[in-house]
Amino acid sequence: MSHKGSCHCGRIAFEVEGEPTSVMACNCSICQRKGALMWFVPFEHLHLTTPEQNASTYTFNKHVIRHRFCPVCGMHPYGEGTAPDGRPMAAINVRCLEDIDIDALPITHYDGRSH
Repeated sequence: MSHKGSCHCGRIAFEVEGEPTSVMACNCSICQRKGALMWFVPFEHLHLTTPEQNASTYTFNKHVIRHRFCPVCGMHPYGEGTAPDGRPMAAINVRCLEDIDIDALPITHYDGRSH
């Protein structure tokens, strides 16, 4: 199944393949402030429908995750990183997907503040 998502203003839009069975809430300094619920997929499952350069990038700490956000509306629809096995991954903020019942998804809490 494919899901459509975007930032609030639509400058960043995408489709993502797959079906979230759970999401992650992280308490690190940025995720706690964003309130994002992340669904991790192989990067090739993320298909931008707007130009990649529409998204700005923020990195911090170890600079291993590229937090992608819209410079116009400020939304953080996805991030880019690498799985422990070296595969490129995307972290999709399910709050930016059009057709997801967030209340139906189990949430795993990750202690990013301690890592």
